[in-house]
Amino acid sequence: MQLFYTPDHARVGDVIPYYENGEFKLFYLKNWNPYFGSDKTYGWHLLTTKDLIHYESETAIGILGGTGCIIKVEGLYHLYYCVFEDQPQRQYVCHATSTDLTNWTKYPDETFGPDESIYLLTDWRDPHVIWNEEEKCWWMILCAQNQGNTKRRGCVGLCKSADLHHWTCCEPLYAPQSSMSAYECPDLFYMNGWWYLVFSQFTDRFQTLYRMSRSCNGPWIRPKTDSFDGRAFYAAKTCSDGEHRYIFGWNPTRTQNTWNFDPDPTHEGYDYKTYDWGGSLVPHEIYAREDGTLAVRSNPALKKTLTVSNEIKWIPLNGDWKVDQTSVNVDSPIAYASIISENDVPHQGCLSLDFTFTPGTERFAVVLQADQEFARGYYFYLDPKRQRIEYKSAIRMHEQGGWTFQYDVELERPVELIPNQTYSMEIFVDESVMEVYVNDEVAMSVRAYDLHDRKFGLAVSDGAVKFENVKLTTLGEL
Repeated sequence: MQLFYTPDHARVGDVIPYYENGEFKLFYLKNWNPYFGSDKTYGWHLLTTKDLIHYESETAIGILGGTGCIIKVEGLYHLYYCVFEDQPQRQYVCHATSTDLTNWTKYPDETFGPDESIYLLTDWRDPHVIWNEEEKCWWMILCAQNQGNTKRRGCVGLCKSADLHHWTCCEPLYAPQSSMSAYECPDLFYMNGWWYLVFSQFTDRFQTLYRMSRSCNGPWIRPKTDSFDGRAFYAAKTCSDGEHRYIFGWNPTRTQNTWNFDPDPTHEGYDYKTYDWGGSLVPHEIYAREDGTLAVRSNPALKKTLTVSNEIKWIPLNGDWKVDQTSVNVDSPIAYASIISENDVPHQGCLSLDFTFTPGTERFAVVLQADQEFARGYYFYLDPKRQRIEYKSAIRMHEQGGWTFQYDVELERPVELIPNQTYSMEIFVDESVMEVYVNDEVAMSVRAYDLHDRKFGLAVSDGAVKFENVKLTTLGEL
């Protein structure tokens, strides 16, 4: 089984989540791998799940178009999506209805583009519809670009309707004039006294972001940490089951060279290659802190699925490590200390632990797929100086990595790290997918291909760290 769904011979693109009667109906854009064959079915596909791990067989629903939304009104499902034209580039919103989520009636006469006096014609996609109780009408927000004097025109467009069939273009809901890309896959929801506006952008930053406001009309506040994840999580939209809210994005593969931008093809492996469009389905749970800002934690069903505990055995490599049944710690004030497991990293499993560090500690790491010399592996560094978790892949550990990556940081996420406080950390592994969660607040998605069936370990550089409650859980005993 898979912990993070990936279709055979294909990739999960943008997810359009809908929840009803105890089940998530996850519509998504399917991106087929080129070697699959001629019997592929294009367009929207539907996945049904109760726990976001176990899925029923997926089906194609006959909608050929881009991202949109599903709502239900008086027993009738409404589906909004987008279509594209080239030469010149144009984008349009389309409408269809259904009584069973499978057979759809389309309304070609209702297809519409942007108001040219407010918006550019080139971007008009990813419609998301909600009922606005304050204004007693339907709102549609869209990925758009508004008219302006610079190229920084990315915005969240807005249309309004009384009947779901006729729409009036309005001034943008959010137009900060800061991004050259249109704001993709917009989402808008209300929770605990706050309105949250979610969107993704691919210039300046390549992430799914959010803004917050006490009013549906703004002003839209940028929180200190305004993203849910890093580069390897994109085009995410949210959905609630009435108790929990989840954000659904994709962890991209790196095997297809989608953008024809890979480095020298004679290099072996995939870890240094560019990200594709689409990959594996990743749902994070999101929740609001007391100040209204949003935090991210793992899907609770993951822990319920990985139920088998495996005994961990350690081999100290350097440093004066103290080891007992479920904890290890080291005080290494002027050197690098490392310890490696006798256990292999599972193909599906979770490594979890708590950590506490002393003042002045430079940095420390949890490492997966390490070799016996503790050289090449996948390193997750906790960095108190820079208040972040940083990911370095195996290729960064030798000279070829310096040629390939001319920059210092491969992936990073901001994390508040305070000495003498205890934090939790989980790393879920599903073949090439790794999903990391720190303190049930911060998430970082990683795609790692090249190293398998190696060890995991811990490292501390110039400091003292205690790792406690170290657990390795799997689907079956290793």
